Amino acid sequence: AAPQTPAGPPVGMASLSRRRGASRSGVVEKRNLLTVCRFSVKTLLDRSCFETIDDSSPEFVNFVSILEHILSHRLKGQTTWFGYESPRSFWDYIKGACSKVPHNCIRSIESMENVRSSRAKGRAWIRVVLMEKRLSEYISFALKDFKTTRRFFEEGAIMLGEEAGLLADTLIGLNTIDFSFCLKGEGLDDSCPAVIDYTPYLKFTQSADSISSDEEEMRTLGSSGSESSTPDKTATAASIFTEQSTLFSKCKRFEQKYRMALEQKGYLEELVRLREAQLSEAVSHNKALHQSLADTHLSHTLEKQQLEYIIVELQNQLKSFQSLEQLSAGMSLTSNTQGMSPLIKICVLFLSGKEETPSLRGLCGSLTSVASYKSLASLKSNECLASAATEFSSPGVTPS
Repeated sequence: AAPQTPAGPPVGMASLSRRRGASRSGVVEKRNLLTVCRFSVKTLLDRSCFETIDDSSPEFVNFVSILEHILSHRLKGQTTWFGYESPRSFWDYIKGACSKVPHNCIRSIESMENVRSSRAKGRAWIRVVLMEKRLSEYISFALKDFKTTRRFFEEGAIMLGEEAGLLADTLIGLNTIDFSFCLKGEGLDDSCPAVIDYTPYLKFTQSADSISSDEEEMRTLGSSGSESSTPDKTATAASIFTEQSTLFSKCKRFEQKYRMALEQKGYLEELVRLREAQLSEAVSHNKALHQSLADTHLSHTLEKQQLEYIIVELQNQLKSFQSLEQLSAGMSLTSNTQGMSPLIKICVLFLSGKEETPSLRGLCGSLTSVASYKSLASLKSNECLASAATEFSSPGVTPS
């Protein structure tokens, strides 16, 4: 009989375990990238207090590698005509999601002659926005375009999760650093892979449940290496080691306080810069409102002066028409104006002796309607009004 092979796990259980393993690896990868990015930002802030950050700084090289990994995490490939997926760089996503950022640098990077590949353009963009102190602004603007982000990234990507907002907040601290880069250096070479160095961020912390402490282990190693040493020498070495440990712990506490104060300083400087920008915008808006108010006041003043001039001119013309000739001419028109109102009669007297001027039209328009003004014009015609010469030449009318 053939030997029986042991039955393996069911197919469903195997697929479930693979999915669980893939899910765990994805969560761990995201957590590692975000944690090491936060540490990298802190190290850059510390280093910037002592020297200028440029392409030669190891902290900056590591930070750029971490940021490239975050922006490329679960980035979809570009599908060709034949159905194949070609690799895509994060620059394609930045170019599509940040094209509407005010005063962006997308076009200037696209027109750079020495930067041709997509990865090199992405690295140049990181350096440019760091020098402009706008990296967090670009990332926040890209995250708001959720439709474009969904189009470029797969499910489980850092840019699609809630951690992306925390990433943008973490990058705000970099606005306090004055970066200086050369956009023609080796850092833009797309042939150099982005490798993350985790060793600066690794630190062994002894568990509280450990049997012996580090000091006891060091004493044991020291005593085993020198069996012939006297008790006095052993006690002296132990006291020196204890004193060194105390100084080291004090130094660590001081360094921790210093870093905390430095972070608070960077946050306050960024907050002050934001408030200054808001104040400048409010001041410019206030100036625009004041200018608009002054222009409106000026136009109203000019209009008032024009109206006052028209009123004075009309009053002068009214006074000049109070002569005997106008009164006699008005008496000759009494028969033609029996059914008119007094206001229309005044307008008829006006138009009978003077030429029509804009001032007279304004006066008649204020006293009568448009239709009445048209009737006054008809009254002034030969059909309704008689000229002064005719009236005086008629035998039935004599001057009073």
